Amino acid sequence: MLTMTVDMSLKILVIILSTTLAVFLIIGIVAIIKFVQILNYIKSIVKKADEIADKAENIAELFERSAAPVAMGRFLSNMADIVFKAKARRGKKDGKS
Repeated sequence: MLTMTVDMSLKILVIILSTTLAVFLIIGIVAIIKFVQILNYIKSIVKKADEIADKAENIAELFERSAAPVAMGRFLSNMADIVFKAKARRGKKDGKS
């Protein structure tokens, strides 16, 4: 018959605890490695998003700078159309009289 002594119980307990500690240590190391990989991936995404935002900001500034000249060009075009239409009307009236 097997009798378990206190010494044998302590040895079994130490083996169980050391095995559990080793398993949790390996799981922890793997989790930390994955966490660092995820952080690096997020860092690259944030960098790309920042570059895209900078490009969008530059495009917005370009449109902002070109809006005034375009508006002035449309104004001058409209004024030229009005002047040419008025001359055309006067020419028709002068020709009929």
